[in-house]
Amino acid sequence: MSLNPKQFTERLLAWFEIQGRHNLPWQQNPTPYRVWISEVMLQQTQVTTVIPYYERFMARFPDVQTLAAAPLDEVLHLWTGLGYYARARNLRACAQALVAHHAGEFPNDIEAVTALPGIGRSTAGAILALSRGQRQPILDGNVKRVLARVFGIAGDPSAATVIATMWAQSDACTPTLKVGAYTQAIMDLGATVCSRSRPACTVCPMSSGCIAALEGRQAELPGQKQKRTRGSREATLLIAETGNDDSIAVFVERRPPVGLWGGLWSPPQFESEFAALDWCRREIGEPQMVAQTLRPIHHVFTHFDLCLHPLRVRCRPNPAVHDGDDRLWYRLEAPPRVGLPQPIRQLFDRLRLADGA
Repeated sequence: MSLNPKQFTERLLAWFEIQGRHNLPWQQNPTPYRVWISEVMLQQTQVTTVIPYYERFMARFPDVQTLAAAPLDEVLHLWTGLGYYARARNLRACAQALVAHHAGEFPNDIEAVTALPGIGRSTAGAILALSRGQRQPILDGNVKRVLARVFGIAGDPSAATVIATMWAQSDACTPTLKVGAYTQAIMDLGATVCSRSRPACTVCPMSSGCIAALEGRQAELPGQKQKRTRGSREATLLIAETGNDDSIAVFVERRPPVGLWGGLWSPPQFESEFAALDWCRREIGEPQMVAQTLRPIHHVFTHFDLCLHPLRVRCRPNPAVHDGDDRLWYRLEAPPRVGLPQPIRQLFDRLRLADGA
């Protein structure tokens, strides 16, 4: 027999008390700021990956005011490796909005929280529920999966009608008391038991009343999103170096604030080797050695695959080529604190080790 919302909530809270996670860093002193940072980091990223990033981030930016005043490059530097860098840009923008319009404090009203940069309805609900005990339903990926399976909510989970049904179910299950524990519990259940593949139904507190488990529909629920055609992109990555073997610097530029790797620093990209070398001669200086093609870099994004072909050249820069707001010479042995895309940081690490820099 399937569960009703009250039964679901009672079972979930009883399970959480014994089996839930109670010692995560953001559960200690759960202020709105600390919860907010954790919720944003946990979007598309697993807890074990997030913890060291969270601890470093909080050590450097312990409060809203510190984050709001920080240079964007330093925020992106501490974010390097977590991916989805718009999250980091929005964190800083949101902190600045909190300082400018809310005296550095999160408002109590959920509409005011969702009006802040980078905060959607579910994240706003989690902030207010976990830090202030407000009764606010949430609907992140883990919650969608749990509700879809337990209550048999089928259909494309990105469709408006299905999302509306899930929000209504989430609201029906959210209790008035112990809302913070409930909110953490439903996220925990989805992350640790009701996983996307191979859910641990034998130890799930809902299994005897879960429609997916009773009907053998775990693989079917939640439904599949409408598939988009994956694209692919290729580009030549110009690795223009200067200096000697003990002090190599690579030319990098800041990417536009929106789009691929927005706001991060990277060597310039071109459609071809010819275009890259032609630009190098005009903008930096004549290459002093035959260009060397390095191992391609393959990187998977949400909707497309990227293949970069690094082209390494040694240059003697023109006197006019110097560090500025949107370009700099990145010293491999003494790297500046700027944000790099993970594949670029890994490439620079390989160059540093290969050259003994």
